[in-house]
Amino acid sequence: MLEKDIKEILVTPEEIQTAIQALGKQLTEDYAGKEVVVIGILRGAAIFMADIIRAMDLYVDIDFMDVSSYGDAFESSGEVRIVKDLDTQIKGKHLLIVEDIIDTGRTLQYLTELFEYRGAASIKICTLLDKPERRIFKDLVPDYVGIQVPDKFLVGYGLDYKQKYRNLPYIGVLKEEVYNS
Repeated sequence: MLEKDIKEILVTPEEIQTAIQALGKQLTEDYAGKEVVVIGILRGAAIFMADIIRAMDLYVDIDFMDVSSYGDAFESSGEVRIVKDLDTQIKGKHLLIVEDIIDTGRTLQYLTELFEYRGAASIKICTLLDKPERRIFKDLVPDYVGIQVPDKFLVGYGLDYKQKYRNLPYIGVLKEEVYNS
């Protein structure tokens, strides 16, 4: 049913899992001996975060933030709004922000500044997908990137359009007629 709205599969389930295993190995090495708070950005990162923490051989705390700059819109509103804040005290802790995709960088720029203000010991960004062509905040460079993707409208594996398609096991390009109607 959902497949009828997909123009092409850009990243297969196997490619996603390969990227996750490589990232998990690197994160395990980089955070060895440290306790890390893994912060998932809802809702999109939930699926990736569940997989990435299972690929990390570390003690981790997890927490979530719900941050919005899109709503149901196709383009970002330009305003970042915290819908759900962290429950964890982060002062003096090592943070790993987990995102499904980095596009303009607006949300992560905001969160990085917020967490610095709150006194985090370190802040690193891990994203499954990076779309650097759309980056507005050029200084924002993710520390861990699974797969670099072109500037196309992507859905699946947590990515959505109007809260739909998150449950696809792959990353697909949404047909234009779906979001232009």
